[in-house]
Amino acid sequence: MSAMELVDLTQHEIRALRTRYNLADAHTHQRQSNSQEKIVSRLPALWYESEERQQAYFERQFTEAFFRLHGQTTALGLDRTLLSYSASVSTMVAAMYLRRHDLTVSLVEPCFDNLVDLLRHLGTPPAALPEEALADPETVYTELARLVRTDALYLVDPNNPTGFTLFTDGGRGFAEVLRFCREHRKLLVLDFCFASFALNNGLVQRPDVYRALEESGVSYLAIEDTGKTWPVQDAKRALLTASSDLYEEVYNLHTSVLLNVSPFVLNFLTHYVEDSIADSFASVREVIDTNRATLRRTLADSPLELLDGRVDTSVAWLRIRPAQLTADDVHSELLAAEVYVLPGTYFYWDNPGRGERYVRIALARPPEQFAAAVRVIHDTLAAHER
Repeated sequence: MSAMELVDLTQHEIRALRTRYNLADAHTHQRQSNSQEKIVSRLPALWYESEERQQAYFERQFTEAFFRLHGQTTALGLDRTLLSYSASVSTMVAAMYLRRHDLTVSLVEPCFDNLVDLLRHLGTPPAALPEEALADPETVYTELARLVRTDALYLVDPNNPTGFTLFTDGGRGFAEVLRFCREHRKLLVLDFCFASFALNNGLVQRPDVYRALEESGVSYLAIEDTGKTWPVQDAKRALLTASSDLYEEVYNLHTSVLLNVSPFVLNFLTHYVEDSIADSFASVREVIDTNRATLRRTLADSPLELLDGRVDTSVAWLRIRPAQLTADDVHSELLAAEVYVLPGTYFYWDNPGRGERYVRIALARPPEQFAAAVRVIHDTLAAHER
């Protein structure tokens, strides 16, 4: 079955779960570090501990640790963060708000296509905003003024799959986005689900984003997530924070979706967050860095060129060098060899042809398994000239 017979990237990822080398989904499949093993050994104790305190205690404990890890001290003081089971649930709530007010929205391209699908299915089909329009802080404002004709602007930072961020150059690009949204009265929706990979990053110094948002006076919705960071068998949590003018209505939409999330999961996730605070994110980053280095080294003479993003997230974006070779070709050949990668066409949701030059490879895997998969990629594509 060819790549294009599947409807979206999630359907690809479901199929990849049945493939020997699953390099498709960005969920965390790496093994536990030594310190994380100690958390796993305490799960029975954490279960009973979670029965002894109120829900609010574990919500506050988790939220405080999460924002402390990310250096977002302003966010906790706002007390406007709502917890859900996944980023998709938080995105649904944001989309419900847009639809309720008949707001049109511009969404960055490329991006993971479930954002597009959720917006479309909930009645707010997005217009595409090319990521290149955000590349130069000097021209961000004028490009947005030229291209954005919608009521809302939806950005992913760092972007999945490219690793692009607005927080280089002291965050001047982000400041220009805020200026544009303020002066043109645009609602700003932000997906920060890969933001943990900007921590302890030499190129990017992530500021207190919520302070900038609050001081700007812009109406905003910001989504964060644990699902791309810690190896917790998809027991993830998402955070949705709203500006003060939106919060009451967003809260009412959120409670129409769910009551609360598991206090047990909040409890053990807090320990994972605290573990990353203690080791400066090393246990997560080392796996990603090791696998990215393996990819770069093994595929150096292959038809696939690893592209450097502004942030090295847990996914790799690769350009296909031979003009005659497409993303569908690469996907199909590798699938026949029991390696599953994602074709770039789906990320370019408004212009799939642009994605024919790219594939995405997930890095959050055990290094030995990942290295074996990359060797298969190299050998399978060896017949193609660079």
